[in-house]
Amino acid sequence: MTTKHLNQTELSRRWSISPRTLERWRWLHQGPRYLKIGGRVVYRLDDIEAYETSQAHAPTAQPAGSSAAAWAVKVS
Repeated sequence: MTTKHLNQTELSRRWSISPRTLERWRWLHQGPRYLKIGGRVVYRLDDIEAYETSQAHAPTAQPAGSSAAAWAVKVS
């Protein structure tokens, strides 16, 4: 079985973030797991997908009997 890897540039494009954000996350020990092979940083696709899953949030519920538009006005 072949494991797919993404480099920093590829992952930053996938998530539409700056490559520097990924560098900062590594320094802060945040973000997805990564490998450092011969001075190169790569991310396993399995680790990326696991991180994406762990970051999923349920939608915020709105009070019963109110419309989304009315709720947005009350919250604002």
